[in-house]
Amino acid sequence: MIISFVKYQGTGNDFVVIDNRDSSFPIKDHALIAQICQRNYGIGADGFIAIESDTTSDFFMRYFNANGHEGSLCGNGARCAIHYANSLGLTQKHVVFCAADGLHQAKFVGEEIALSLHDVSHWEIREKDLFIDTGSPHHIAFVDDVAAVNVATSGAAIAHGAPYHADGTNVNFVEVIAADGLYVRTFERGVEAETLSCGTGVTAAAIGGHLSKRINAEKINVQTKGGVLTVSFSATSNKYESVVLQGPAIPVFSGKWEITI
Repeated sequence: MIISFVKYQGTGNDFVVIDNRDSSFPIKDHALIAQICQRNYGIGADGFIAIESDTTSDFFMRYFNANGHEGSLCGNGARCAIHYANSLGLTQKHVVFCAADGLHQAKFVGEEIALSLHDVSHWEIREKDLFIDTGSPHHIAFVDDVAAVNVATSGAAIAHGAPYHADGTNVNFVEVIAADGLYVRTFERGVEAETLSCGTGVTAAAIGGHLSKRINAEKINVQTKGGVLTVSFSATSNKYESVVLQGPAIPVFSGKWEITI
């Protein structure tokens, strides 16, 4: 069996994206998906995305972590999925699609894509840190010098430590660099390493920065190792509404992958 794919990146967070509307791909073969994402023996990616048919929206985005297991919402991956779906003729400038956490809207803004996330009305304080779910779970740790953090070691210790354990969480180390700016580095569960960017992570970091009064702006530029993303929202006393993540989605190359079933 031969599958066609497109390799995408969104601020350095990279994905293998396929059209699986005919359900021909063996979606339950976790070992195969992990092999495809493996950088030495496969195509290489932080995640795998299958575009599938959906009766309530333009398409369904099925997302898998690099370990081959189905994951929660991926913000950078969603923008890449939207770009690919648009190339298939499934969407127009304004997009409605379904992901693991339900329906989302998005729109093309010049060369970028603005993705609407769900309202955030629940968060937890973990000693001096925060826990916020923006479609995926995120631990937020504020630091004075994010460049000096050993993300691999410190992130792994938090990701599967108490209270997260087996399910794990993504871990974001955040430095305030301007009145409306953050620098974020993320350890991603499922990848079990630092990625160059994490869309839901920078969204959680921006909300966490505002929630903790470290930053007052409601439109925040977030620097990652892979580029800059913009997060905007409307804050009330107990909720963050109109949450939008905006950034690029860039096709890198296309190809074919032969598999034996």
